[in-house]
Amino acid sequence: QVQLVESGGRLVQAGGSLRLSCAASGRTSSGYTSGWFRQAPGKEREFVAGINWSAGNTRYLDSVKGRFTISRDNAKNTMYLQMNSLKPEDTAVYYCAADRLGFIRKAVTIVAADYDYWGQGTQVTVSS
Repeated sequence: QVQLVESGGRLVQAGGSLRLSCAASGRTSSGYTSGWFRQAPGKEREFVAGINWSAGNTRYLDSVKGRFTISRDNAKNTMYLQMNSLKPEDTAVYYCAADRLGFIRKAVTIVAADYDYWGQGTQVTVSS
């Protein structure tokens, strides 16, 4: 069992930056894929970014490429999402998640149902 806790969400102005953190505890593994999803009111949850350390690759939602960066510090059992040049359309609840089969897939999956562990979510609001 793995527990994930996000932090760092807040209100920011358009064009600003924010770093989200996700602390993991319990039976963790460096073979897990770490991912970030977001969900705005009335919309489906969508994949934002993911990292598979075993395969050494990352994957991003097209609209955040060049603006967001995902990283993971295995020694600290923490994953991050650095968000730059924020836009109002980035407003959503952001969730961190972990796919325990990442070491088998050797790739980042964008399917929410493939992720086994989830944080409680943190609100990011970008104002104009």
